[in-house]
Amino acid sequence: MNPLADPISVSHYLAVGAVLFVLGVVCMATKRNALGVLMGIELVLNGANLNFVAFGSKYLRDDTLGLDGELMALFVIVLAAAEAAVALAIALNFYNNHATIDVDSADELKG
Repeated sequence: MNPLADPISVSHYLAVGAVLFVLGVVCMATKRNALGVLMGIELVLNGANLNFVAFGSKYLRDDTLGLDGELMALFVIVLAAAEAAVALAIALNFYNNHATIDVDSADELKG
């Protein structure tokens, strides 16, 4: 196989996915704003999606449609959309009650 025919391999996609994942974790750990934490969660999910599609296109091809990685990514995208809708509703409700979306001021919430 000619290495110049496919200059971008699965390892390149995995490296970009790992960078997105790490940036998302750092964003979740360092941000005090609830919207910043939500953006970090989205970065983590996008890094996982990239890895699913990369593995699905390279290693999970079978005799049927061969869309295993893409279907897994589609489920993660649907999950991320539902998570964003619920989390934004919670953040708006918290802002209406406390006039801030600082996650450190949420210590008074009781379950």
